[in-house]
Amino acid sequence: MNQLIEISPEVSKALAEHRPVVALESTIISHGMSYPQNVETACRVEQTVRQNGAVPATIAILGGRLKVGLTDSEIDYLGRQGRRVAKVSRRDMPVVLSRHQDGATTVASTMIIAHLAGIKVFATGGIGGVHRGAETTMDISADLEELAQTPVMVVCAGPKAILDLGLTLEYLETKGVPVIGYGTDTLPAFYSRTSAYKVDYRLDTPQDIAGAFAAARDLNFRTGMLVANPVPEEYAMPEQEINAAIEKALQEVQNQSIKGKEITPFLLSKIVSLTDGKSLETNIRLVLNNAALAARIAACL
Repeated sequence: MNQLIEISPEVSKALAEHRPVVALESTIISHGMSYPQNVETACRVEQTVRQNGAVPATIAILGGRLKVGLTDSEIDYLGRQGRRVAKVSRRDMPVVLSRHQDGATTVASTMIIAHLAGIKVFATGGIGGVHRGAETTMDISADLEELAQTPVMVVCAGPKAILDLGLTLEYLETKGVPVIGYGTDTLPAFYSRTSAYKVDYRLDTPQDIAGAFAAARDLNFRTGMLVANPVPEEYAMPEQEINAAIEKALQEVQNQSIKGKEITPFLLSKIVSLTDGKSLETNIRLVLNNAALAARIAACL
């Protein structure tokens, strides 16, 4: 693996000393928002991890190398390149690596690389899942399959609200992935704090969540764990407002025949436009909130 993976000195030292480390994805930098806000947000997320007692490890593929812990200049490079950088999930990794290309990592590929590096906790915005209409399109995110087979904890604000939340939970149940609500009995819906669905278990402290994850490791389970952390109340969007924007955005997807991994970036961008930027501010705040919780859980582990 040494020829493929490059861990920054700071992250490597923290891992060797058994200090808490939190993995962070890079798709949010290259595909999540425009420059320079993407870079500013990525730096704020790293700072939040540090403020809560852990070392941040932003992950990407650069020049065909799995990079764990990016420099400021590398984050800026990804931000400036934007969507010119490939969006890389599990299926894309072999080709991107063999061609010595750059890639922004999704939830799935970030989990893979974090696990290879020995990082147990990963903070993101929201996970992918079962898309609406998947009973005919079979459009299901690789994030779910990765949670089923890679033992990394993913701290998020729930599945992205553009998805079919009920079917996403059913898929995770089938794969044996526990969905933990942090201080909540109901599944957060990314932009909103609640939904019509229940989580598997409610745990109210980082210590309790760390204990459950440690127990899964003691059992030698190979599955991950999903921690659903509601967006802070002051930044949450009313369900009716955001659902109306989602329905309009989904109609545009159909009208323009957008498919595959381009659906999510398009929908999120369209929703930002339809909500006059309010959804973007919510997105940023929930990522920061997740980074803080992930750091506290990692410290407990």
